[in-house]
Parts: sequence; structure tokens; C-alpha cells
Amino acid sequence: MRSASLTVYRKELADYFSSKIFIILLAFIYIIGLGFAYLSIQGIKSAPTSTDEALLVKVFIDEFIYLKLFTVGQVLSFNFVSFLSIFIPLIGILFGFNAINSEKNSGNLSRLLSQPIYRDSVINGKFLAGITTLTIMISSIVFIIIGIGIRSIGVPPTSEEILRIFIFIIICIIYGSFWMSLALLFSVITKNIVGSILISVPIWLFFVFFWGMIAKAIADAAVPTGDQATTAQLIKNGTVYLNLNRISPQFLFLESVLTLINPTLQHIMLRPVSSSALDRMLFNPLSISQSMIQIWPQLVIIIALAFICFAISYVIFMKQEIRST
Repeated sequence: MRSASLTVYRKELADYFSSKIFIILLAFIYIIGLGFAYLSIQGIKSAPTSTDEALLVKVFIDEFIYLKLFTVGQVLSFNFVSFLSIFIPLIGILFGFNAINSEKNSGNLSRLLSQPIYRDSVINGKFLAGITTLTIMISSIVFIIIGIGIRSIGVPPTSEEILRIFIFIIICIIYGSFWMSLALLFSVITKNIVGSILISVPIWLFFVFFWGMIAKAIADAAVPTGDQATTAQLIKNGTVYLNLNRISPQFLFLESVLTLINPTLQHIMLRPVSSSALDRMLFNPLSISQSMIQIWPQLVIIIALAFICFAISYVIFMKQEIRST
């Protein structure tokens, strides 16, 4: 069984690397990643060096300068992390939406299963090949950005920065695994490719672009905040909005990644806090262990969602009737 899974894995991996979709996606993420790297380096070099606010920025950048490569440069309020939160699901969907039903429709699946290959070897090999391809894409662009940063900044990253960057890559892979397992599920339960992509893409659009607005509207309706709103009402509104946003896998990804690679200012961007609490946070960055404690619930949820989607796909696929065409 292991050799059969490995055979399917190698075959799918070769297909991914030779496909035009892979080349286009790889070129696209490289172009975007290098663009954000340039903007980040320019932002770091032009950081102000006077006034109290500038001192805060300078201290923060000097302490986590390589982590800033992924958050400083922005285009239309989007940085590289925001771009990944949108682009990684698209990669996962493209690698999973036709994994099974395309093989069924072409008749390749029935011919493949007529060989001494188990069904679970097919689905396991396809899923692992997609995750491997995603890992190579994300890891390569992250390492290229770090290499450009080392050449431009002139100082090596610290051991804590390296560890945080490796964990950042792992979180990206987990996030992509969920979207690929979701697309794989629709590829198993739908008869044609169009059906699976017409289900997968709207779900991606809903959570990435629309759920935040819906969550904000619900929070404002539940806890209205007007001109006379108290601090307690504002914090309660923000808490409701935050909890509703956590239904979205994209927000869970952003929350975990920003807590990891922005260990000082992530509280400002994601959590409703009072001004007195904010003053205490600014000069107290989280350690790597504290960051992991903060983000483990989000990671567990994303892993659980990916496992559930893949498990359902696995069970359905193992029980499906495969006919030759």
C-alpha cells in the first residue's frame, strides 16, 4: 500500500510541476512577493528616527526587522500576509477541485483502480502531492524574501526570527491544506469539474470578502455604537465582531500569523483594548512561547476543519461506485 501511495504521489507531483497552472501560479506569487519585499525594504529604510512615535517604530523595527519584511510594505492597504490570506485558498482550490471527478469523467480512475492500487492510495497520493506543491511554492518565496532582506539590510536574522518564520510557513501550509481538503471534498461528491469549482469558489469569496462586512453589521446591530457610546460598549461591540469574525478561516489565519510575526502591535489590529491596556502592550512584545499560546486555538480549529473535510472525502470516495466509461 505504501509503494502504491508513493507511486500515485510521484505521478501527481510530476503532473503538478509540468502543468501550466503551476508555472503561472509560481510566477505570479514570485512577482507579487518580490514587489512586497521591495516595498517593505523601502519602508524599513525610510523609518523615522525622531519624535516619540518614531522612536516606537524604530525600536520595533530594529528588534524584529526580518519579520517586518512581511508586514511593512503595503499596496491598497494590503501587505504580503494579507495577500497570502487571499491567494493560498485559491492555490488549494485549484489543486483540489478536479482531483477526483476529472479522473472519473476521463475514465482514468477506473483503469487506475484495475491495477493493484488501493483506493486510499489514490486519494492520499493526490492530497499529499498537492500539499507538497503548495509547500514548495510558499517556502521558496519566503526564503527568497529573506535572502533579499539579508542582502539589503546587511545583518543576519536572529534565531527567534528564524523560528517564527518557519512556524509562519507551517501555518500557511495548514491554511492551504484546509482549502485543498474542502475543494477535494467537492471534487469527490460532485460529478463534474464545473460543479466542484462553482461550490468552492463562492465559499472562498464569501469568507474572504463578505463575511467581515456581515460580522460587522451583526455586531453593530447587537451592540449599537453611536456618538454617545461608552468605552465598555465599544469594547463589547469589538468583542462580538471579533468572535463572529473567527468563524472565517481567513481571519483565523490572519490572527495567528499576525500574532506570530507582529508580536508587539498585533493587539492593536485584532483585539479591542482600552487605551490604558494599549500603553502597556506597546513596549512588551510577546515571546515565542507566549505567541504560540495565543495562536494554538486558531491552529487547532484550522487543522480540525482540514481533517474533517479530508475524512469526509476519504469515507465517501472509499464507498463510491467507480464505473468505467
